[in-house]
Amino acid sequence: MEVLVGSLVFRSGGPADAEGIAALHADNWRRHYRGAFSDSFLDGDLDTERRAVWSERLAAPAGTVTIIAEDGDRLAAFVHVMLDHDPVWGSLVDNLHVQHGRHRTGIGSKILARAAEAVTEQAIGDAIYLWVLQQNTAGQHFYRAVGATEGETAAVPPPGGDHTRLNGSPKCLRMTWRDASQLSRAVDAAPPTD
Repeated sequence: MEVLVGSLVFRSGGPADAEGIAALHADNWRRHYRGAFSDSFLDGDLDTERRAVWSERLAAPAGTVTIIAEDGDRLAAFVHVMLDHDPVWGSLVDNLHVQHGRHRTGIGSKILARAAEAVTEQAIGDAIYLWVLQQNTAGQHFYRAVGATEGETAAVPPPGGDHTRLNGSPKCLRMTWRDASQLSRAVDAAPPTD
């Protein structure tokens, strides 16, 4: 899959993309997860930890979709979806990250629309959902603007199952869409707010 939208190329991610994805993921966690994740975890060797996670995920992608947005040869954003992850809530948008300095340019909306299209084409069920940190009010606003319904609040799962990586007991909110095709249409109709 390769789609050109303006100057952006959207394509499927693979093992060769692990390092770039890991670097973007680590950078966004450092910028936006302070307070939820411990400083010692965020300031430690997060790049190596994320590289190990993404190398494993992209080497064995069964049941998942990873989509990359590139502007020239630079990674602008990525989204990772776990297809049919939950029998009630559907496919999980497990990660969606946009390069710092590229927020509010429409890249997040465009890559979320590509994720919704992948769910429509590849998943058994139509529903799609994600978790957003309770402290991430800008993210919550964006997801509501593209039709998400706010669900329950839950404890943030610790990265790698290690509770020392959390700062206290942070919470996250489930944001849901009953139909991925409706999400795709809502993204196309919404003004850029991501």
